[in-house]
Amino acid sequence: MINQLEPDPSQLRWRCRRGMLELDLLLSTFVEMEYALLSSEEAELFSTLLGYQDQALLDLLLGKMESSDAPIADLAARITRVYRDKFKS
Repeated sequence: MINQLEPDPSQLRWRCRRGMLELDLLLSTFVEMEYALLSSEEAELFSTLLGYQDQALLDLLLGKMESSDAPIADLAARITRVYRDKFKS
């Protein structure tokens, strides 16, 4: 079940499509595996992250930049962890 904040799954997937393959992979994996488990507050944070510029978002997800906003930093770490866990050998 997709979170109520983004009622149309295709719209959410479209918002996750970026100009960088790395971002597409990180975000689409997260949406596929975790998005439905987010609380409304977390879904709002995810929407906020989707508003970031591509390079800033990539830097945040790859740990090259830290957010001073703890909930954003936690969600970014969760997105990265979901991706890594999916492809662990």
